Amino acid sequence: MNFGSAFYDLWTTTGLYGFMQEGGWQSVLMILVGFLLLYLAIKKGFEPLLLVPIGLGAILSNIPFAEIAAHTVITGNISETALAVREISGGFIGLFYDFGIGSGLFPLLIFMGVGAMTDFGPLLADPKTFLLGAAAQFGIFVAVLGALFLGKYVPGINFDLFAAGSIGIIGGADGPTAIYVASRLKPELLGAIAVAAYSYMALVPIIQPPIMRLLTTKEERQIKMEQLRHVSKREKILFPLVVLITCIILLPSATPLIGALMFGNLARECGVVERLSDTMQNALMNIVTIMLGLAVGSKMQAESFLNMNTLGILLLGLIAFAIGTATGLLLAKGMNLVSKKPINPLIGAAGVSAVPMAARVVNKVGKEANSQNFLLMHAMGPNVAGVIGSAVAAGVLLGVIPKLAGG
Repeated sequence: MNFGSAFYDLWTTTGLYGFMQEGGWQSVLMILVGFLLLYLAIKKGFEPLLLVPIGLGAILSNIPFAEIAAHTVITGNISETALAVREISGGFIGLFYDFGIGSGLFPLLIFMGVGAMTDFGPLLADPKTFLLGAAAQFGIFVAVLGALFLGKYVPGINFDLFAAGSIGIIGGADGPTAIYVASRLKPELLGAIAVAAYSYMALVPIIQPPIMRLLTTKEERQIKMEQLRHVSKREKILFPLVVLITCIILLPSATPLIGALMFGNLARECGVVERLSDTMQNALMNIVTIMLGLAVGSKMQAESFLNMNTLGILLLGLIAFAIGTATGLLLAKGMNLVSKKPINPLIGAAGVSAVPMAARVVNKVGKEANSQNFLLMHAMGPNVAGVIGSAVAAGVLLGVIPKLAGG
């Protein structure tokens, strides 16, 4: 027995050997990024439900030779009755990605859970806050134009109209919607788009406060708002039905997302399917969050993440998110000037779809300016409006872009 050869064979299977190969430093870098995400989640408390699985997914997917994030391959002949020959290979995180994110299933399940967890009462109590949710989607369309500009004028970046639409939706700060749109328009960019969308959702407490303080005065941040009116049970039951019917009539391309959201909300509000509502809010939401977070993190593999396209996506996503926050704030400032009732402009920042992170940040910044200021429920109005707004924007992109590209 040749012990030298056996030892060498063993050495070539170690992670240390893998990291020493060409490009291995990039995997080390991405693993360090994964640990940074874990630090932000555990030590700083930045949306741990998102960053813990994403960070660990990034670490696992960059381990040499483990193939934990390897994609599933299915081959065979499909007859009318069954898949005759099937061969599946891939890591367990790769399975999560292919069957959950690549298919667009996880975003719809997440929307069901979000609907079941969401109280649309603050929006119904003050319907004009829907305008703030709509205004905060402005960043989406700015990012679409920005992606087209980069694709045309920046070497190394290849963004067409389908890519622009997929990237633009990041501006809504809605991870499930971004995944759903990218899976339909530009699947090859889905990984980077998912990472950008969920990263910015998790980093709302870092990104938004400086913009909020820049665009508002201390006096504006101190404004106290009147208590919201009581919303009846009938209003809450009718709302998801009215929204769904309106979507069916005006924008069918948005009905998968809107339909899932409103189904979850109807289950919550109707009061006769508590078990279904509880499952969507807890067990289903938690299971899908685990698998989705790991799958998103798996797309932070060095070979696919460290390139010009990914850097362009991250930059455009940040710009779009900042613009969406700013436009919501500015509209709220304008509404305060013409409204008979005082409106704290901070609630406009909650118009992005990061629920309930953006509303919590608004409340925190408001309390910093005035310890007696309680803006959480007021901010939830534009926040949940932003969820609907981003789904509507997604429907517009899905409906218009294929026609523009074909024309």
